[in-house]
Amino acid sequence: MSSVTPAHRAHPLQVAILVFDDVEALDLGGPYEVLTTASRMHQRQHPGAPAPFVVQCVARSMGPVRARAGLCVLPDADFANATVPDVLIVPGGVVDAAAACPATRAWVAQAAGHAQITASVCTGAFILAAAGVLTEGPATTHWEDIADLRAQYPALDVQENVRWVDRGALVTSAGISAGIDMSLHLVTRLVGAALSERTARQMDTPWNPTP
Repeated sequence: MSSVTPAHRAHPLQVAILVFDDVEALDLGGPYEVLTTASRMHQRQHPGAPAPFVVQCVARSMGPVRARAGLCVLPDADFANATVPDVLIVPGGVVDAAAACPATRAWVAQAAGHAQITASVCTGAFILAAAGVLTEGPATTHWEDIADLRAQYPALDVQENVRWVDRGALVTSAGISAGIDMSLHLVTRLVGAALSERTARQMDTPWNPTP
C-alpha cells in the first residue's frame, strides 16, 4: 500500500458504489456518508487539496433505483459510462435479482478487476460471489445470512461475530451498520487513522478500529 496520502496525491481515488432495486438503504448510505464526509474533513484541514475520494453511485441504467424501504436513488452513472473505480463497494439488501443479472455480474467482475480494493456490505457478498470475485477464503455477511452463504459457496470460510474481514484487495463486512465501520477502516487504510477518527467524530458514530 502506498504511503502517499491524498494531501500529496494529484488525483482523488474514484469510488463506485453499486446500486440496484431492493438495495438496503444504509448499506448504500453508510459508505457513501463515510467517504464523502472524510473528503469534506480532509479538505477542511487541507484547504486547496484535492478530495481523497470521489464517489459515484452506479446502476445498470440511469433510471431511478428503488431501495428496499422505498427510498429512490438517482444513479450518477450506468455500467456503460461509469468511471473506472479505484475502490468498488457492493452493498446488500435483497440481492437475488442483482446476483442473477448477467450485466451486473459482468460489470462487478470488470470493475473489481481494475480496483485496488473491492468491498461488500452485508449480503453484497453474494453478488461478489456470483460475479466470481469472491471465490474462496475468509469472508463475512449479515449474521442472518451466514448459513446461506456457507451453503451456496462452500469454498468460503464464512466468519461470525466480526464487523469486517480484510483480505487486502478484498474486504467484506457484516450487516447494514457494519458497512460504516468497514468504510472507516478503508479510510484508515487509504488515508490514515487521523482522518477516520475525525470522520467518525463528525458523524457522531462510535468507531472501534478492531473488527
